[in-house]
Amino acid sequence: MQKLVLSVSFVFAFLAFSYAQEKQVITVEAVYGGEFSIERLDVLRSMKNGKQYTILNRGANGATTIDKFDYASQKKVETIVSSADLSGIDGFSSYQFSDDESQVLLATELESIFRRSTLGVFYVYDLKSKKLTKVSDTKIQEPKLSPDGTKVAYVSKNNLYLFDLLSGNTKQLTTDGEKNKIINGVTDWVYEEEFAFVRAFDWNTDGSKIAFLRFDESEVPEFSMDVFGTDLYPSQETFKYPKAGEANAKVSLHLYDVKSGSTAAVDLNDPYYIPRIKWMNNPNYLSVQTLNRHQNDLKLYSVNAKNNTASVLLEEKDKAYVDITDNLTFLADDSFIWTSEKDGYNHIYLHDQDGRLVNQITKGPWEVTRYYGYDQKEDKVYYQSTENGSINRGVYSIESNGKKKKALAVEAGTNSADFSADFTYFIHTYSNAKTPPVYTLRKALSGKEVKEIKNNEALMTKLKAYELSEKEFSTININGNELNMYMVKPKDFDPSKKYPLLMYQYSGPGSQSVSNSWLDARDLWHQQLASQGYVVACVDGRGTGFKGADFKKSTYLNLVKYETEDQIAAARELSKLPYIDEDRTGIWGWSFGGHMATNCILKGNDVFETAIAVAPVTTWRFYDTIYTERFLRTPAENPAGYDENSPLNYPEMLKGDFLLVHGSGDDNVHVQNSMRMIEALVQANKQFDWAIYPDKNHGIYGGNTRVHLFNKMTNFLGEHLLHPKK
Repeated sequence: MQKLVLSVSFVFAFLAFSYAQEKQVITVEAVYGGEFSIERLDVLRSMKNGKQYTILNRGANGATTIDKFDYASQKKVETIVSSADLSGIDGFSSYQFSDDESQVLLATELESIFRRSTLGVFYVYDLKSKKLTKVSDTKIQEPKLSPDGTKVAYVSKNNLYLFDLLSGNTKQLTTDGEKNKIINGVTDWVYEEEFAFVRAFDWNTDGSKIAFLRFDESEVPEFSMDVFGTDLYPSQETFKYPKAGEANAKVSLHLYDVKSGSTAAVDLNDPYYIPRIKWMNNPNYLSVQTLNRHQNDLKLYSVNAKNNTASVLLEEKDKAYVDITDNLTFLADDSFIWTSEKDGYNHIYLHDQDGRLVNQITKGPWEVTRYYGYDQKEDKVYYQSTENGSINRGVYSIESNGKKKKALAVEAGTNSADFSADFTYFIHTYSNAKTPPVYTLRKALSGKEVKEIKNNEALMTKLKAYELSEKEFSTININGNELNMYMVKPKDFDPSKKYPLLMYQYSGPGSQSVSNSWLDARDLWHQQLASQGYVVACVDGRGTGFKGADFKKSTYLNLVKYETEDQIAAARELSKLPYIDEDRTGIWGWSFGGHMATNCILKGNDVFETAIAVAPVTTWRFYDTIYTERFLRTPAENPAGYDENSPLNYPEMLKGDFLLVHGSGDDNVHVQNSMRMIEALVQANKQFDWAIYPDKNHGIYGGNTRVHLFNKMTNFLGEHLLHPKK
């Protein structure tokens, strides 16, 4: 514990450092040039023995290595493999051990498809023989080693394959895969984006069966994007994208038997969505989660893989929607741990093998934010929660009967943990708004610190030369709710002066922008703005997360309505402060936040003088089924919920200065949203500024793109908010 305290003290000493000597101002070029990047423990994996762990290191010579470290001594034990020793491999970006840790699957030459999906060239490296085997001559998706390490299942061109490492033979398991029609073993676009997974197949525990999902996209409408590229003629990227109210892919579950080579479909009573599959410890049983279209009725099935029959283990319903998580954990006897919001807050529950509730493990007016695992030997459930404040995160343990809770790491800020396989140790990561991540080794049972691993003091030394303002946390009472807020003021702040106010928010359901954690690139840009003389504020309004289900789901069926009201009311309240110039108020946001910024400058045209919307949704009719219908239901069921808060329907309300930005290659929030907004504003004869970044996706990055974008935003704010023309 002592070293962590010293690190934090170091930061406070830095913040109190005399600013008599001239400080550098943070610039966009420095932020997006990687000047303030933090050191991490990349691709951390605990070894099965619980005594050692591995991380991915990128050396100065360009080689990548998988290095093994001893938990107790923190000394490097060995380099398991180095790309410098592998012929034909320049480096690898990720790795996966076989169950017995005798082989490792290496990912190389990865290229992005969508947000989470990639294509790559993969190799299996045998640790004993040092033999390197290429899985496929073509780029493939989502390879996974069998439990015994003798086979690799993967997806190529929408079909599932099986590569035998012993014989070198490859077997094609499905044959009907076809782009924009049938997908086997990986998810379609909307599942990947909204249910947050790509691999849609899994081995059972003895490697005798593979469960996989099949998506029939035949009836899903297509979306096409122009790709301008560098050729004489542009091309088009066409893919299946189900917009709100349109047809989704028909999804089905199948089991492949490795020995017989046969595939059988499993009858799940025609589910609308299958957002998760997971094998139990018993190799003959598979768990499957299904959802109805409204996403308010979740069923957890147990599938008997011997006869392909399914029975419901538990069912959870909600008046709004049920969230999908990865917290389902099967214990040795296939009793299981599950998280649910059914008592109003996200908590941990224990169920027996038949799905019956044994007990609620955690309780209270706070949220479990991560479930880390269960140590059956010590009867300890490890988790992260907001018990130390909704903007903070702490790490705790508790017995499965809900007793003997212990705080393991709860300093104000963000505490997270990565546990050893046997739950002897955890690597603790700590940060707050003044402290970049500090990594320490701790004992799991006591939380006692063993030693510091990494502290990012090199970054703090570099930041000594820069002008930084403190991020001040508080709450503000808006529309009957105590909302979390932060504010960043100029370093030379003078309460007798008047400053322009720039509000930032995201505001999406379950999100959080006000958190006591280390500064990201956006925060560092806000520091640049503070140095120029802005006050920057952020308020998490209704609909955001980690304050209970009722607060989060209060915007159900009226997405953006209450969120907009809260930002407008917060701006009014902040404008009453003596040091805020009420005639210079701006707001900006990206994606959902871009929708909010657009709505605020229209519906709050007597409050906001300036707004920037980056990659905004402008009507939820243009967005995908899973996300949009979760909060609004379908357009046919709730037309008012879609249209009354769409800025396309009231462009004439624009009075202030507005900058609209989008990437033309945005597969998520299509540029169609901004193009329709542009046309609506033109026809309303409203002047505004806009920028389209060719072929850039929702993140709008690549080369100098981010530098250009944030300099454009800085200049726009300087002209219209910091020094507006009279």
